[in-house]
Amino acid sequence: MYILGISCYYHDSSAALLKDGKIVAAAEEERFSRKKHDTTFPDLAIKYCLESQGITIDDVDYVGFYEKPFIKFERVLSQHLECFPLSLKVFLSSTPSWINEKLRVVSKIKKSLKYKGDILFIDHHMGHAASSFLVSPFKKAAIVTVDGVGEWTTTSYGIGEGNDIRLLKDIQFPNSIGLLYSTITAYLGFTVNNSEYKVMGLAPYGNMDRKTNPWYNKLFKVVDVKDDGSYRLNMKYFKFHWADRMPSHAMCSLLGGPIRKPESEVDQRHKDIAAALQMVTEDIMTKILNHVHKETKCNNLVMAGGVALNSVYNGKILKNTPFKKIWIQPAAGDGGTVIGVVHYIYNTILGNKRTYQMTDANLGPKYNTEQIQTFLDKNNIKYTTFKNDNELVKTSAKLCHENHVIGWFQDGMEWGPRALGCRSILASPCNPKAKELLNTKVKHREKFRPFAPVVCDDDAAKYFDCDKPVPEPTDYMLMVYPVFKKWHKKIPSVTHVDGSGRLQTIRKHQNPRYYNTIKEFGKLSKIPILINTSFNIRGEPIVCTPHDAYKCMMGTGIDYLVMDKFLIKRSENPKDMWDSEKYAID
Repeated sequence: MYILGISCYYHDSSAALLKDGKIVAAAEEERFSRKKHDTTFPDLAIKYCLESQGITIDDVDYVGFYEKPFIKFERVLSQHLECFPLSLKVFLSSTPSWINEKLRVVSKIKKSLKYKGDILFIDHHMGHAASSFLVSPFKKAAIVTVDGVGEWTTTSYGIGEGNDIRLLKDIQFPNSIGLLYSTITAYLGFTVNNSEYKVMGLAPYGNMDRKTNPWYNKLFKVVDVKDDGSYRLNMKYFKFHWADRMPSHAMCSLLGGPIRKPESEVDQRHKDIAAALQMVTEDIMTKILNHVHKETKCNNLVMAGGVALNSVYNGKILKNTPFKKIWIQPAAGDGGTVIGVVHYIYNTILGNKRTYQMTDANLGPKYNTEQIQTFLDKNNIKYTTFKNDNELVKTSAKLCHENHVIGWFQDGMEWGPRALGCRSILASPCNPKAKELLNTKVKHREKFRPFAPVVCDDDAAKYFDCDKPVPEPTDYMLMVYPVFKKWHKKIPSVTHVDGSGRLQTIRKHQNPRYYNTIKEFGKLSKIPILINTSFNIRGEPIVCTPHDAYKCMMGTGIDYLVMDKFLIKRSENPKDMWDSEKYAID
């Protein structure tokens, strides 16, 4: 049995394919279209999913969609009517997309895919809940979903047991932690639904003391929080329910000035506001989780929704709440709901036993040795071939130890927003200049942005004050932990300003080449840790194909590309080739 899941028309369009209870393919549309956060119907991602199994749409038994559009439209109409006439401009500008796309999902699926079977619409937060629980290692767990907004729900909790999911309570629009975080993101001059993680990274540069940060108490004028974690926004500080921008004039007045202009200087006030927002978010989430544990009496926790990507808070959950174990899937945001959709149909609606557990994120396209060599030869790209894996590992580790920057292209592309060792850029964390080099000459992004350390799971506890045993979400770069102080100066390029690191752990069975390269680097440097950052530049999606990888290397300060068993040196290839569209892609 094949089930296809689809998410689109808001942000991060994606598709996933389930075969007999197991996810066999999943990818975001942006990786193929090369349009960051692509919202369009995921034709290319669907094509990949079907071709990966050598099937056509006629072989698909069910198609599932990640939300219920008519209920969502009901909410949109309700909010515009309530705010009329202030909302008229936005209502008129948004209506065509509803009429032409969002309310015509059935006809779009049937027409574009030539699909003749059943289409099932899954409640958005149920999709989140299923995406976290049904592929987790737990037979029973508390479930918490927190995002901007689905149809009406913004926050929910419940219990998963076996195949069954029961969402017990929720908080509804316009009250939303996700929209609060996005509103302050917009106020700080960053892009909503894209740059919330930048605010999270900026926060440690601010005052993280609740007693002395002046904006911390001011933000509690914006949100009223009860002891059980329920909360309500004071809507005079927001405009997202009727305008095309989020902070109101009252919010700007409260926070001491106008919205920061993009690319302008980030001053200490901005840093302190980011810190206050992070602290407020953590306080609300801790109250929610403590209440959920009390109500469900479950020691296992699964989470989903965009707020579940707040890795700074995730690393504090087991220490600050009664939960003993936690699991979060790598694409916890809206794009990841398709995982939940297909499993909810297969396991919960159809009643099939759970047999699949997500243990790695390598669900995207992979290219074999022959395909990659054909690409290199067709385009007269100079390369050398490693004789075996041992030579590949030793050479890659040596290049990193010599402070070279490596593009690392191996196996299947990762599912979710993080590069996890298949579409990564690797460098030495011991080089104090690596952070500045990567931010300015490779990634072309803000200087305050931190880089993540990758460490083998059996070495993590030596360098990081992490939960023990190391939670599996750490494999997906979803947890931030303190770096032990004795290592701060030895791994400066992955130690953030507050002494923390958003570490990725890697287990040998997940990616042997990656694991062994880190271990080999450790033999050379005495510290088995590498910088791992996504293989892309600012504003572009993570690379997908050999073409994308080569183009990215040639347009940046990446020194070498390790692609399957081939080594490409940037300085040995024509500098003008990276921006040419004339060379062969296949």
